[in-house]
Order: sequence, then structure tokens, then C-alpha cells
Amino acid sequence: MVQSKATTVAGYLAELPADRRAAIEAVRKVILQNLDHEFEEGITYGMIGYYVPHRIYPAGYHCDPRQPLPFANLASQKNHMALYLMCVYGDSDQRKWFEAEWKKSGKKLDMGKSCVRFKKVEDLPLDVIGETIRRVPARKYIAAIEKLLGSRTKGAAKKASVKKPAKKTATPRAARPAAKRAKASKKNLQSAAKR
Repeated sequence: MVQSKATTVAGYLAELPADRRAAIEAVRKVILQNLDHEFEEGITYGMIGYYVPHRIYPAGYHCDPRQPLPFANLASQKNHMALYLMCVYGDSDQRKWFEAEWKKSGKKLDMGKSCVRFKKVEDLPLDVIGETIRRVPARKYIAAIEKLLGSRTKGAAKKASVKKPAKKTATPRAARPAAKRAKASKKNLQSAAKR
């Protein structure tokens, strides 16, 4: 499965082979046991998603405000299963803590920017995943996202005010127009969902 057409979590799980369903359900159980009550679970980007709903955060996802603010996703991909932890991706302190705790577990970490890839549930220290989810309640996550977005906006404004050299050079990522950043970020999330 790359990107599911299921519209409910139950429908998503029903599409999976038994071994993958058991693994995804085990990770899902840990997430739900540790998830702050202001997050919701549903299908986003063809995966099981955990997000801050618009009723809590009306601005939604900065890349596509029609979407709720994504926090985590759980998916069965073609060659592996994946847990996407946006709270680890956007916060260097949280990421350092996460990687250190994972290392203490003795299990191998196969991770991209936010994507933890695994073949079976035994590959995961479920207690570390649970604690990672528990450590970031919705309000703390919203504040971290707003701080991150604010620093990007300030960085772009600062770079725009600096006199540009006569020689044409590549535009730094932070100085790209917001629409292009949003489009690129949305493409990255969709591309990650297809893996």
C-alpha cells in the first residue's frame, strides 16, 4: 500500500495484511494511550493521522490551511511501515532526546527527517514512542510550530533587507516566497506518504 483511499481508520486497517495490521495496531495503541486529548485521529494524506483539529487551531497546516495541523502519521508503505513524528522533526531538543532514548533501548533507528521506518513492531521501543507522544501536548506543539514559522518569517525578512550581490546566485530556502515554501513542503509530505 502506498497511499490508501480509505476514509476511516477502521477502513485503513481492514486493507492491511494481517501481520502489518497487527504491527500498525500495536503502535496505534501506544499513540492513543499517550496522546493529548486535544489531538484527533483520522485519515490524512492517505495514512492514519494524528493532528490538531481546526476547532483548536483554526489556522491549520501552514502548507495547506484547509488541512488540520499534522502531529504524527502511521502508515504501511510498499517496503516498510512508517511512523512520522512531526514533533521530532521540528524541534532539535526533542529530536536529541528521542535519538538518545532510542539508542538506550538497544534497537536500531532507521529514521529520515520525521519518518521512523520499521519492518515489524519488535523493531520499535514502544515505550520511547509513547513517551515522545506524551511529552508534546497540543498546546506545546502549536507554540513550537508558531515559533518555528515565526523564525522562518523573520529570517526571510532579514535576508530580503540585505543588499543582494550583482552576480545572480541561488536563492536561500528561507528567502523563497511563502507560497513556494508551502508548495515544496506539501510535495515533501506527499512524497513521504508514497514511500
